[in-house]
Parts: sequence; C-alpha cells; structure tokens
Amino acid sequence: MHSLLKRQIRKYLPADLESHPEMEQFLEAIEKSYENYDDKFSMLHRASTISSEELFEANKKLQNKAKQQKKILVSLENAIRSLTDNLNEDQLFGQNIEDEFNAEQLAINISNLALKVSEIAVEKDKLLGSLETQNQSLNNYAQMVSHDLRSPIRNISALMDWISEDEKKNFSDTSKENCKLVSENLAKMDKLVTGILSHATMGETKEQRVSFQLEDSLRDIEKTIFVPENVTFEYAENLPDMAFEKARLEQLFMNLFLNAITATEHIENGIIKIGYEPDDKYWKFSVADNGKGIPEKHQEGIFQMFKKLETTNNATGIGLAIVKKITVLYEGTVWLRSEENVGTTFFITLKKIL
Repeated sequence: MHSLLKRQIRKYLPADLESHPEMEQFLEAIEKSYENYDDKFSMLHRASTISSEELFEANKKLQNKAKQQKKILVSLENAIRSLTDNLNEDQLFGQNIEDEFNAEQLAINISNLALKVSEIAVEKDKLLGSLETQNQSLNNYAQMVSHDLRSPIRNISALMDWISEDEKKNFSDTSKENCKLVSENLAKMDKLVTGILSHATMGETKEQRVSFQLEDSLRDIEKTIFVPENVTFEYAENLPDMAFEKARLEQLFMNLFLNAITATEHIENGIIKIGYEPDDKYWKFSVADNGKGIPEKHQEGIFQMFKKLETTNNATGIGLAIVKKITVLYEGTVWLRSEENVGTTFFITLKKIL
C-alpha cells in the first residue's frame, strides 16, 4: 500500500484498533485492492492514446475518401452536363440541370445517358454503313460512265481530225472553223470526264510516299502546262524537301497553277508566286497571282463541283473541287483571299503525318 495512504488510515483509527492484531490483515486487504493500480492506469492511458490516434487516422482517411468521392461526383455531373449539351437537351431526363445532384439520381442519369449514347452509336454505325455503300455505288457509277463516255468522245475526236485533214481543201472557212470548235468541245468533254473520274476516285488509290524536292517538282509541272509568255512563276527560296504522295501533291498544284494562269493570261505582266511557311504539324503553302481577282459574292462556293467563273473552253469547274478534296484527305484546309483587279492568294495546309 502507498505509505501516505497507510499513514492516513492509521491516523483516524482509535487507539485500541490501531494495535489490534487483525488490523494488519485489514490493511493488507486494502493494499491488495490497490495492487497494480498504477500499471492498469498506465495501460488504460496508453490504450486511450492509441485509440485516439487510430480514430484520428480513420477520420483523416474518411475525409480524404469523401473529398475523392466528391470530385468523382463533380466529374460525373460535368460529364452528364456535357453529354446533355451535345444531345441538345435542356433537362437531364426530367431533372433540371441547375438542380443539385444526389448520388442515386446521378447514377440513374448516367445509366439513361449511357443507354441513349449506345442507341445513337448503333444508329451512327447504320448511317456510316449506308453512306459507305452509297459512296461505293457512286464511285462505281462514275468510273463506268467515265469509261463509257471517254471511248466514243475520243473516237469522234479522231474522226473529226481525219475529216478536217482529208476535206480541208473542200471546206469553206466557216466549215473549218466549225470543225475546230467541234474538236475543242470534244477535248473539253474528255477533260471534264477525266476530272469527274479523278474526283470520284480520290483517296481510293494507294500511293507510296517518296522523298523529293518540291521546287523541282513544281518546275516540272510548269513545263507540262501551257504558260503564256506574259506570265512568270516565282518560287520561294525556302521550299522544302518533302516526303509525301508526289502525284497527288502535283495534282493539287497543277490545278492551282492553271487557275492562276487563267486569272493572269490577259494582263501585261502576270506573276504567280508560290510561298511556304514552316510548321511542325502541317505543310503550309500559298499560290498567289496578280490577276483579275474573284468577286466576293463568288468566293464562298468557289470550291464546289462545276463552280467556275470562266466560260473558256478549258474551264471545267472541277479543278478547285479536287484541290479541296485533297486537302480534306490530308486533314488540312484551303481558303483564299482575293480582291478584284488586284489578285488572289490560295492558302493550303496538309497534315504531315496522318
């Protein structure tokens, strides 16, 4: 027993009890009741401390988990709002999007939206399948028509050349002129049919990428087309070495060159400038001329099939449509800036890696 406690007990005992032989047994009993009290108290204190730490850690984990779940709920709400916006709906299946979400309602909305997106995906696949079938049919039809038309056109053209040659002494000047017009229109028809076939099959034929110097390729194009003496080509000094589908790129530039020549062939000093702007993701080019320009009212539809501003025999209205289709195939764009009697600049971008 603690000595102080023992002394206090004896202090208040009567004198006859203090020396009583059984008093020692009484004090020993009290002492036994206090045995290990300090140890038990220490153990209790230690257990309380451990429990508090565990509760603190558990509470901290719960708070973190609650924050995490809140972030998830916010992300899900944002996802639902985004889907709702894309679906052009003002409400989320009967619930106003401005209202607060609860977890149960959020789960219901997600399930409903997932079902709707699934239905849309199925419908989209059907439409894409139908579109692919229709495109294939149109391409097959274009190839068939082009083949069937080209043969008789060329036969008629050859016959007209023979007749003109054999009968040139018997033909009047008017007949000779008429024969010339027939031949020119047949050539135009052949060119038109070829253009339609080229546009229809664009992207179907696979072409290997090759390395080449762009300026050399463009100068080769310049040599293969008719360039009036009053028209001059100017090439930027920084035209790049390229790894690209060469034939398709030459087709694009040839159509732009022919368009620029048509715009400048009637002025005294026609200039066609080819520019280049370095870029990491895209090939960026420009073809500018100082020709007659394109009226603003005609600029919007200039890339549509058969849309042409010229009425000359050489114009088919397909060239710029082919330019547009090539840029789309390479995830790029084409646009123009033009002013009447000042000139026109076409800007082209083509993605380097698809």
